[in-house]
Amino acid sequence: MPPAVFLKDCKVSPTPPTRAEVLAAAGRTVPDVIAPRLRVLFCGINPGLYSGATGHHFARPGNRFWPVLHRAGFTDRILKPWEEEELLELRYGITNLVARATATAAELSKQEFLAGRQRLERKVKRYQPKWVAVVGIGAYRVAFGRPRALIGLQPERLGSAGLWLLPQPSGLNANHQLPALTAAFRQLRTAAVRRDNT
Repeated sequence: MPPAVFLKDCKVSPTPPTRAEVLAAAGRTVPDVIAPRLRVLFCGINPGLYSGATGHHFARPGNRFWPVLHRAGFTDRILKPWEEEELLELRYGITNLVARATATAAELSKQEFLAGRQRLERKVKRYQPKWVAVVGIGAYRVAFGRPRALIGLQPERLGSAGLWLLPQPSGLNANHQLPALTAAFRQLRTAAVRRDNT
């Protein structure tokens, strides 16, 4: 089984990137937070420029991923993006469908999403998480060829992993407010705990 992969431990708040550093982050990648046999591997669409500049997932101020993880019961406190490796202790991880950072997901092509699905399938085969949770409805619909997919448990599996679809937690996503996001994430956590107990 491959070793865990995560960023160097950082317990203090890093200096926020400058506007120039954020703009220069286009095309950068953010390392996966991944280990064998995770309970849930969260799969974002791709890093935004702020995440590309900081090297941490869901790093832009206002992104609701970390508060929602806590509110849904995945973590006992709101983690900061630079504390992301602590997820591994709880057997959760993070990856992305597309590795390169962009200002918006609209900059990504259909071919990138399809290639991203293939990479995700290889990661699942290698690391064998129990669940894969794709965080982003539109990206999932394109990458998996399911234009009518809805939030929640998906009918297919990804290798040996159950497949779950979650809404994008970006602060720009006005379609899902914090209570609805929390409820969607909590349903996944309930399913993950249930599967742990079987």
